[in-house]
Amino acid sequence: MGVFSALTTAVTGMQAQSYALENISGNIANSRTAGFKRVDTSFSDLVPDSALNRQIAGSVASYSRATNTIQGDLNATRIDTNAAINGDGFFVVDQRQSGVGASTLFSNSNLYTRRGDFDFDADGYLVNGAGYYLKGQKIDPVTGQVIGSQPDVLRITKDQFPAKATTQIEYSANIPAYPKTNSANTSTPGSELLNAGTGFGTNPGTTASGGSGTVVGSDLTTFLNRSIPGGQVTVYDTLGKATSVELRWAKVSNAAAGPPAVADTWNLFIAENTGATGATVAYRNVNTDITFDNTGKMTNPASGNITIPPMTIGGTAISPASAPISIVTNGTSLTQNGDTSGQIDARSIRQNGYTAGTLDRVSISNEGQVIGTFSNGQVVALAQIAVARFNAGNALKRLDGGAFEETIESGAPIVGLGTSALIGGNVEQSNTDIADEFSKMIVTQQAYSANTKVISTAQEMLRDVFNIIR
Repeated sequence: MGVFSALTTAVTGMQAQSYALENISGNIANSRTAGFKRVDTSFSDLVPDSALNRQIAGSVASYSRATNTIQGDLNATRIDTNAAINGDGFFVVDQRQSGVGASTLFSNSNLYTRRGDFDFDADGYLVNGAGYYLKGQKIDPVTGQVIGSQPDVLRITKDQFPAKATTQIEYSANIPAYPKTNSANTSTPGSELLNAGTGFGTNPGTTASGGSGTVVGSDLTTFLNRSIPGGQVTVYDTLGKATSVELRWAKVSNAAAGPPAVADTWNLFIAENTGATGATVAYRNVNTDITFDNTGKMTNPASGNITIPPMTIGGTAISPASAPISIVTNGTSLTQNGDTSGQIDARSIRQNGYTAGTLDRVSISNEGQVIGTFSNGQVVALAQIAVARFNAGNALKRLDGGAFEETIESGAPIVGLGTSALIGGNVEQSNTDIADEFSKMIVTQQAYSANTKVISTAQEMLRDVFNIIR
């Protein structure tokens, strides 16, 4: 112990401050690197074993201190496939080994990163600026079910989205208690009804020409004068061919005490050929009596759903027996209440079919789903991005390009976002604070200079010792 020990201790101090300066230099150099996590420096004293009254300050060692769990600012990029994790967690990524397109081979290992500047490459893979490929699980766009149990490198191709035949029409409307048809006259009881004095049979939907459940061309004018429009909707067959379905309502009886008791009853007709003449079918009755009680609530059909019979509109077959179309009202969205206009107020008519489409746009949701928007208007989830969290995120091993590797100290990954969220169209910036790094640089420089003074002083003391023997 003595001057030589002071000399070597000062050297360790210089080495420690040099190590700190190296970390500061790296932090400043990466102050604009997306997803970068700065490296701080910790100092630890090394004290030799000695008696209580002979203890000394000892030398110093420097160690890196990770800041992987400290989030950087989020920066909007306006690129839909970019994503930032707001909270805890890391994207699960992989590295490419060889091959191209569908034949690309990956290292099949899970690495982790906060760098979310992902974008499509020429083969449909989502890769970030450092060359890491995003992993996740594909979602069946038709069923919405996740495919597989383990994350794999995501590849989003522009395959055609298949057409879906219409099976349901959601119908929300109010039918007027007194329909103001062309023939309706308040001074003539029953003039608002379809059957009264028209030549139509007494059974709903029966024409004078004997075609049960239909309105033929020769009766078209009379039918139109004694019915009111109920809106129209475009439906699709299994090939995605669009057909316009026009609804028309006719009241066939008013409520009466009876016996037997009679409720307000309506019939629904579907336009099959509005230009029909003679015995050609123009409108087809769904052959279901739709009734309402005195509060305007639908009482029949009890299910609230009306099935369209098989028919052909404009040469296209709709509502086949194998897959009939149901007009869904749930018993509550179709009512009969007084309306001064005397017309049907069709608040909403929506159906669940669509034509085939191609992928137009991809974005990322807060839940980490890759959302595809197709040319047919469908917006569906295509994949679930894999996100992993760690109990000791600062114990991950650093790799090039802002990636990390699992270690024993970090613990096993916990799959899922937890309380975090993904922010699409954003990228997390470096968590380096330039002002803070410059402040640390000044302190480091002063500490380094102080250690050089110790070396100079020790050198002078040794020179004095050598001069004793002269």
